[in-house]
Amino acid sequence: MITIKNEFLTAKFSTMGAELKSLVSGEREYIWQGDPVWWENSAPVLFPICGRLMDDEYVLDGKTYHMDFHGFAHTSEFEVESLKDNKVTFLLKSNEETLKCYPFDFEFRVIYSLDEKRMSVRFEVTNKGEDTMYFSIGCHEGYSVPEGVEEYEVVFPQKETLFSYNLDGSYLDITKQLILDNEDTIKLKKEYFEVDTLVFKDIKSRSAILRKRDGSVAVRVEFDGFSGFMLWQEIGAPFICMEPWNGLPDRTYTDKNFKTKEGIEEVAPNSTYIRTHSIEILK
Repeated sequence: MITIKNEFLTAKFSTMGAELKSLVSGEREYIWQGDPVWWENSAPVLFPICGRLMDDEYVLDGKTYHMDFHGFAHTSEFEVESLKDNKVTFLLKSNEETLKCYPFDFEFRVIYSLDEKRMSVRFEVTNKGEDTMYFSIGCHEGYSVPEGVEEYEVVFPQKETLFSYNLDGSYLDITKQLILDNEDTIKLKKEYFEVDTLVFKDIKSRSAILRKRDGSVAVRVEFDGFSGFMLWQEIGAPFICMEPWNGLPDRTYTDKNFKTKEGIEEVAPNSTYIRTHSIEILK
């Protein structure tokens, strides 16, 4: 386990998936510790897809490739490129196995750094090849809510009218449901997650606070530069995931073309794509 810390925070990570496993401030653990009864992960990194591809496959330049749910980064061993007291850089390079399902030469860095009570999560995707590289990227951090999800709410800095795009199994449907109507607070309810995930594409706010309703716990997640924001839990589980994504699951009517997939990102040859989000402990 890799550890970084400062006077306010201690964070721990696994080299498998460059996954955040713990974020402690004071006496409280803020990250879900993983339990196969509910969900064995804590905070997977999603790359080079977010969600599921139809039939677990996509088409690129006329060739069909297989790729599992959420891509391969979360099941890949990263190397620790650098480590300081309050900062760690994890690196994954394309290799013989990745090229079988993803025909791009890349370097993918996940950089975690601490500044007082804020942890920054920086993604750097470098295209080492000669053609435009297509991908999606996302975070899947699970936050511990031992008192139960209905003791918590998600608060946005501005009023939102938010529709959640429904899922048909693992795929985006054409239907959607109204969650917020010119309001700034989602009072979390178990029934929200009977449809699996709340998928927001049209959110104006660039951050959200997970707050216990009595005000005793509060965590701000900032996601400037991310087009999607997801909320997910296993119904009844003592965690809630707040997930900034640049990417979406396939639509039920997809043609599987990776280049035109909804939410796909791209980076030119010999260039680096950068996105950063942060987790700040408020209480």
